[in-house]
Amino acid sequence: MTLRAVVIDDEAPARAKLRRYLADDAGIAWVGEASDGPSAVALIQRERPDIVFLDISMPGMDGFGVLQALGDPLPAEIVFVTAHDDMAVKAFDVHAFDYLLKPVGPDRFARTVRRLCQRIVPCAPRLEGLLGDLPAPAHYLERLLLPTGDAAELVPLERVDRIESDRNYLDVYVAGVPRRLRGTLDAMQARLHPSVFARVNRSTIVRLGAVTEVQPWPDGEKRLVLVDGGRVTWTRRYFDADVAGKV
Repeated sequence: MTLRAVVIDDEAPARAKLRRYLADDAGIAWVGEASDGPSAVALIQRERPDIVFLDISMPGMDGFGVLQALGDPLPAEIVFVTAHDDMAVKAFDVHAFDYLLKPVGPDRFARTVRRLCQRIVPCAPRLEGLLGDLPAPAHYLERLLLPTGDAAELVPLERVDRIESDRNYLDVYVAGVPRRLRGTLDAMQARLHPSVFARVNRSTIVRLGAVTEVQPWPDGEKRLVLVDGGRVTWTRRYFDADVAGKV
């Protein structure tokens, strides 16, 4: 059986190198490539590849954002490509994902492909674990890659009003409309600037600038009214007077 693979990387030389390696391997067929998050999601949704070679660092987002925005079904295998990210590499080891360190050499690539051809199994359970255990980013997120139909768009975080958790998924509200991502609230919170976003209860993060009114609520809690009309409770456990002063 020939496996189908796509390459996601913002650097054309890196894509060309992996494309050459794939051309030399009879067990895997290259079926497309993309250089940014939105086109990557569209490509994966359209081609339904068995394997995705995914660069971690791309302008405006990272490879994890692509995975969060993907719908079902997921590729069977994901191979992360990174230049230097020790924390991410540790997470890949823990959750049993293959990775390639740049510059990617032919011998390491060939070993990875042989292992993949022997092991192809659904990655959904492993991916859920990885997205719940993401390493802290070098910089806080400025945009989120959010699904829209069969594609995705990069949305500036100032357009996001709140984020609510639903088991292994997140509902990201933009102008009152939820857009669903894979992931956990704890992992998302670590990737958002704490002066801009605040955790207000066990299942909700709000953008402080989206709060239009703070109302008293029983038992010392607060009721937040958001610009999109949403209402959420700021529980005592998560109440922070310093953060409240910024609302």
